[in-house]
Amino acid sequence: QVQLVESGGGSVQTGGSLRLSCAAAPGYSLDYHSVGWFRQVPGKDREGVSCISDRDDRSYHAESVKGRFTISRDKAKNTINLQMNDLKPEDTAVYYCAAGFHGRCSVAVVTPSAQIDFGSWGQGTQVTVSS
Repeated sequence: QVQLVESGGGSVQTGGSLRLSCAAAPGYSLDYHSVGWFRQVPGKDREGVSCISDRDDRSYHAESVKGRFTISRDKAKNTINLQMNDLKPEDTAVYYCAAGFHGRCSVAVVTPSAQIDFGSWGQGTQVTVSS
């Protein structure tokens, strides 16, 4: 497993931007790991938002965030970044990053059951978008 440290998050108004980062703790590596961002609001299932694959760094996004969110990998810093633009109140949630050895990104952003591929989870960070 990989120990993950999240940063970023906070409160913005509708249309604003935020950047979340997910870093592997010292001594851990994200090589061969797909890394995804997931979010959860109280009373609802955790859903996949964006994911970057281990094989070719191809990115996948849920329909609700396509065109607004960008996920990228900084191999030198062992970090995954999620740039969130044009934020909406419905984006309000606790956001978690998760890493999975050869995790299935294409499925993780559409099917909650695919989250089983991701065995290492960060502590979560709150994102609040006000109207």
